[in-house]
Amino acid sequence: QVYLVESGGGLVQAGGSLRLSCAASGRTFSSYTMAWFRQAPGKEREFVTAISWTGGGSIYYRDSVKGRFTISREDAKNTVYLQMNNLKSEDTAVYYCAARTRKFGGTPGDNAAAKYDYWGQGTQVTVSS
Repeated sequence: QVYLVESGGGLVQAGGSLRLSCAASGRTFSSYTMAWFRQAPGKEREFVTAISWTGGGSIYYRDSVKGRFTISREDAKNTVYLQMNNLKSEDTAVYYCAARTRKFGGTPGDNAAAKYDYWGQGTQVTVSS
């Protein structure tokens, strides 16, 4: 069992930045594929970005966040981060951290929510225009 706890959400003006953190339990954190999803009111949960296990070195972003968001992981702290810059009103959502033991995949199909085994409780990000 893996437990995930997100933090770092809040209210920010358009063009601003936030950094989300996801702290994970478990001794095999470095072997997990980690991802961020988000869910806006009235919409389905959508994939944002994923990062492979530490030795894999692969990262995948949805097109709308490329160049603005950066995912990273710090295995010594069992933590994955999401640096979000140049935030837009359409980024407003609850952001969820997710983990899986299945290997990393770099396509939308590989990163469907159903393919992730563990989820955090979410953290709210609100971008005011």
